[in-house]
Amino acid sequence: MINTPWYKQFWPWFLIFVPVITVIMGGVLMYFATSTQDSLVIDDYYKEGKAINASLDKETRAKTLNITTELNVDGDRVAVTFHSGIPADGSAILITFYHVTLEALDTSLLLTRDAAGVYRGVAERPLEGKWRVTLSPLNEEWKIQNTLLLPLSQPVSFNP
Repeated sequence: MINTPWYKQFWPWFLIFVPVITVIMGGVLMYFATSTQDSLVIDDYYKEGKAINASLDKETRAKTLNITTELNVDGDRVAVTFHSGIPADGSAILITFYHVTLEALDTSLLLTRDAAGVYRGVAERPLEGKWRVTLSPLNEEWKIQNTLLLPLSQPVSFNP
């Protein structure tokens, strides 16, 4: 049996390699943890809790007004048809699409009523994927909120 020096054997290098890789990976993970920000974390929980209660009141108001709508999303075109509870003054309504994971994709559209009574608007880009959708008038008297998977193959009931 020939004795070879330690630096020509496998096991010493393997035992050195494992801690070195661990330190390098730890540094990479520390960099990512400190240089990126999670947009889904809320700083002020108390304020957010109060806002949730106000939001629930608006949804209850929509039920009281018996608002029923039909939502149609075709690529970047959005149309809302009211079956009951249509705003009497014919003012515009606001529809907001919140992406479930990417805040940068969130978009709001101002929908205006056409001659047929349908509220229409156009988004900047086609809406695809899972979205939390909120519909409300400009005075924020009521609100309808649902989760949808877009694109839609046909119009969907969008009710409180």
